[in-house]
Amino acid sequence: MVLEKLGSSLKNTLQKIAKSVFVDERLINELIKEIQKALLQSDVNVKLVFDLTKKIKERALKEEAPSGLTKKEHLINIVYEELVAFLGGEGYKIDVKGKPFKIMLVGLFGNGKTTSSGKLAKFFMKRGFKVALVGLDVHRPAAMEQIEQVAKQVNAPVFIDKKEKDALKIWEKHESELNKFDIVIIDTAGRDALSDDLIKEINSLSKKIKPNETLLIIGADVGQAAEKQAQAFHDSCGVTGVIITKMDGTAKGGGALIACSVTDAPVKFITTGEKPEDLEEFRPKGFVGRLLGMGDLEALLEKANEAISEEEAKDMGKKFLKGDFNLIDLYEQMETMRKMGPLGKIMEMIPGFGQLKMPKDLLQVQEKKLVKWRYIMDSMTKEELEEPEIISLSRIERIAKGSGCSMKEIRELLKQYKQSKKMMKMLKGDSPKQMEKMLKKMSGMKSMQNIKFK
Repeated sequence: MVLEKLGSSLKNTLQKIAKSVFVDERLINELIKEIQKALLQSDVNVKLVFDLTKKIKERALKEEAPSGLTKKEHLINIVYEELVAFLGGEGYKIDVKGKPFKIMLVGLFGNGKTTSSGKLAKFFMKRGFKVALVGLDVHRPAAMEQIEQVAKQVNAPVFIDKKEKDALKIWEKHESELNKFDIVIIDTAGRDALSDDLIKEINSLSKKIKPNETLLIIGADVGQAAEKQAQAFHDSCGVTGVIITKMDGTAKGGGALIACSVTDAPVKFITTGEKPEDLEEFRPKGFVGRLLGMGDLEALLEKANEAISEEEAKDMGKKFLKGDFNLIDLYEQMETMRKMGPLGKIMEMIPGFGQLKMPKDLLQVQEKKLVKWRYIMDSMTKEELEEPEIISLSRIERIAKGSGCSMKEIRELLKQYKQSKKMMKMLKGDSPKQMEKMLKKMSGMKSMQNIKFK
């Protein structure tokens, strides 16, 4: 998980509140100290930490809990709301208008500009836009080859010139062709520091290209220094937003994220891994929800929409309601889960599940099971997939040989199918009390699950 240590520290703090008998000044002071400790350990600026916790404390001591919320729930709600405001409130979404919509990427060496250009391309292509990449880094050796590889990974066209050493001439050469695309993402050269050279080059390109967005790429590992970097680029080159990379690999991510959120160049995207699809719009509400173990339904639905069409979802829903559920449907469910991303990332988006302390190795075992189950199903006949009830011992032996899996693993899959089918029957209304009991047992959710957030 992104900012895993910060998230677990904040979740532990909120669980202490949930277990407390009374909400008094002593509990509030303890809460403030825990939040300060968690944020400072994530390299957040000391002044910003004290500003935030001062607001939380003032609200916690003065405000009465609104009707429908207990004092404990209201206190947790205050923490949630203030963290969201701290990180930028509603967030800043890129609204694509006009054609071609031009996004120019700028930044220093080593922060992941070129790989971010591919991730951005993938992000917009998934949303139905026709996207092209342009390589204008004429200084770094092999920069053109790298953007070619990135473009190939995401299946996007790329416009470069390996012989030309003038970035403006490369742009002019391809400009008319680029007008055919909805979005054009421009990768520019970087430097070791924000030098006059770099400012001059970015400004001359900007004057010619007239980008709709100029996004600064900053690595999360720079921590608090991100604030000065973001503000300096904004003042010098008119940067409109920031993409923070390497969020999944450093404890300093909290420092970088919060540092940029208070500048004139707000965070618009974060990268959450190395794969092309590991880029997401930065939405403070959902991000804080995940940090606190309360989920991020908007991101979950977006992932689901990318993985399965509305028509497929309706069709699957009808099958479930009829009780017409076989191994092919289970296979399709598994494929959808696989497309949505790693199980751990999906679980933290589901409200309530982020609070469950599930060991990493348990999640990894589940991921491996899904892979093996796909092999098993590939070794079954169409008849066996449609009517799993006919799978006898001799059939299990044949499937085991064909899939390279053990008979025990095949029985586990059949058991999973039977449990899923049983759940579908319960959803039909055959046993609502039994269903409710099963869900409670599965989730083990705490009382915090009932908190109503604005």
